[in-house]
Amino acid sequence: MQMKIIIGGREISEDDLMVAEYVAQTYKSFSRKELARTLCYCQEWVTRKDVPKLDLGAKVLEYLEGMGRISLPAKREQYIAGRAAMKAIAITEKTDPGDPMAGDISNYKGIKVQPIFEKAEISLWKEYIERYHPEKYAAPRGANLRYAIKWGTRLFGYMLFSPSAWALGDRDNWIGWTEQDRSQRLVYVLNNSRFLLFPWIRIHNLASWALGQAVRRIQEDWLENYLYAPVLLETFIDPAQYRGSCYRAAGWQKVGATKGRGRHDRHHEGLSTPRDIYMYPLETDFRDYLLGVKAPITREEVMMI
Repeated sequence: MQMKIIIGGREISEDDLMVAEYVAQTYKSFSRKELARTLCYCQEWVTRKDVPKLDLGAKVLEYLEGMGRISLPAKREQYIAGRAAMKAIAITEKTDPGDPMAGDISNYKGIKVQPIFEKAEISLWKEYIERYHPEKYAAPRGANLRYAIKWGTRLFGYMLFSPSAWALGDRDNWIGWTEQDRSQRLVYVLNNSRFLLFPWIRIHNLASWALGQAVRRIQEDWLENYLYAPVLLETFIDPAQYRGSCYRAAGWQKVGATKGRGRHDRHHEGLSTPRDIYMYPLETDFRDYLLGVKAPITREEVMMI
């Protein structure tokens, strides 16, 4: 009979331990507190106010370390006398995890942009999008794919591709869509609704390079998961905050601007700041697919691209 593992008054399963092991091995640059916080969000060990139960997460990690399954970073000094020292601790608690990484992308061989599906990875994705993306986390509507940008065990950022906006006058005119065309074939347009490089990642050309890698594989990934292939991508840029340089460098084209409503607002109720609309064709004859001249792309056609 297998003995139960009780930590912090909670029964801990082998699955819980495997997730903790994955977090510790994947994010070796994190402090103990950051590892505990990440584990808590992955396992939803949080209070009703969504505060992570750090003590539980830390004890689970220490249990694994005692078993020899992981190696944790050294503990930080707990008590330092003096007001200046306490202020230094407060600043450290707010510091971004991981060392700053700079230079040119040519110095970082083997960076990958790949979809993520595991529960622990998705939970971590949610946490960091909420923490660092200006628009925070929002549950994707409908079909979607999340991507991680990684270099070995180092995580550089995330992307999300999800359903396109319902109606955009400038986009629809650029495509040549009627309302009927749009209602029948809107699914073949995807929105790059989140793109995040962490604040401590300052690698020149990484943003445009990552976009290029994502658009090269999105058709095949989408077809494999949802049985149809998109032919056009869109994204929105707030011109008051960003210039869209990485999108332009990656070949995206500005085609107009939104009217200042939410992406899925059909009733003119969800007001927002007008954004520039950028588009990226995945097929040179994308309009033929979106106007019904050509049939949807098959898996065999995607594999040939």
